[in-house]
Amino acid sequence: MKAVAIHAFNPGPVTGAGNWTWLVPGRLPTLIDAGTGDARHLDALERALAGTALAQVLVTHAHGDHASGAPAIAQRIPDAVFRKMLWPERDEKWPVNWQQVGDGDVIPAGDSELTAIHTPGHAPDHLCFWHAPSRTLFGGDLAVQGSTVWIPTNLRGDMSEYLASLERVLRLSPARILPAHGATIEDPGELLRQYLAHRHEREAQVIEALRAGAANPEAVVEQLYRGVKERLLPFARESVIAHLVKLEREGRARRDGDTWHIIEP
Repeated sequence: MKAVAIHAFNPGPVTGAGNWTWLVPGRLPTLIDAGTGDARHLDALERALAGTALAQVLVTHAHGDHASGAPAIAQRIPDAVFRKMLWPERDEKWPVNWQQVGDGDVIPAGDSELTAIHTPGHAPDHLCFWHAPSRTLFGGDLAVQGSTVWIPTNLRGDMSEYLASLERVLRLSPARILPAHGATIEDPGELLRQYLAHRHEREAQVIEALRAGAANPEAVVEQLYRGVKERLLPFARESVIAHLVKLEREGRARRDGDTWHIIEP
């Protein structure tokens, strides 16, 4: 499937060099993700459309770097349709007429079709869009080459669901992933297996930290993330909490107020 990368011009501590949005040209020109409304992104989108009319925007999830540009696109291109899996309390932050996309929905796009694949974990509404003939996956924030993905429990991130999403995409055997951040992932199977191994290793480290007396997320972070830049520590804390919540749900850890304990078999 042909897709044109259009940068969203939103670098930052969370977004890195900034987001990629992906234009699928053809009979139904389709943009994957909305960016943040930067005028340079809108100008680049119009240049890439080359006089054709944008038919729709498919948003992978409602985090601001993916969805907040929808109103600006709607203002400039009023006939575009906006589609995503609904997350009402977040979607209302970006006031456009969101149309519901569900897991398994087949959506005409470009000159072909994309299938919506629900891949929660990073966000509860996270979708990837799958082009089966070319085995291309528009991956949103499922994976980033050379980095890991933040699981924000304060925004309904869920480690158990994220691991299940990685497994689900592995079973698709994609040939490439076009992500929202970083380079195109040309060997998705290898990267996703590394992701799974890393998360299982990190879980084991969290368990060992609890056994060694680390009684709260901050203490676990201090043990496991030595040398990490201070601005990244809040993200490390969220990752640790995501692992702790998973362990609690599985009956392998418990919390008493702000104190966590491992439950030994």
